[in-house]
Amino acid sequence: MNNTITALIDFPFALLARDTVWGITCLVVILIFHGSAINHVYMRFERLTRQNLAAHQYNRVFFHFYATFVFLALIHLLEILFWAVFILFLGIMATPLAAILLAGSCYTTVGFESDTLINGWKTFAFFISLSGLFSLAWTTSIMIGMTTAYKNAWDQKYRHTSSY
Repeated sequence: MNNTITALIDFPFALLARDTVWGITCLVVILIFHGSAINHVYMRFERLTRQNLAAHQYNRVFFHFYATFVFLALIHLLEILFWAVFILFLGIMATPLAAILLAGSCYTTVGFESDTLINGWKTFAFFISLSGLFSLAWTTSIMIGMTTAYKNAWDQKYRHTSSY
């Protein structure tokens, strides 16, 4: 019981609060950017797909499908770089490469990079991971919708063929 009380007294509540405020702030910035960016890319895909389907330009739909995937991947890479900039701005890590590697490891939740955050900022990695989980799930839902448009174009292009 005495150890529990000592642990609670020694718990760094102020550091955790600071970490949480910065983490949530950066998380919100990333998610607003992500939503805006993928919405722009997806709406462009939808507009072009409708035009191409109306003109029976099915190969263009296929091209826009794959080009949009590339743009979505670039958005995620940019978000990893944003996290690295936040990390460097806050002075949590000294080198840009270390910040990029940690941000990428946490964002993708792969965990290939060991935790190199300085003491007092260890929980910052949670917020990077949360942004990656939300962003990747959001992008997946967009890609499912895009796959439906791709299949529609494929079906229209090959509807007179008995087999694919």
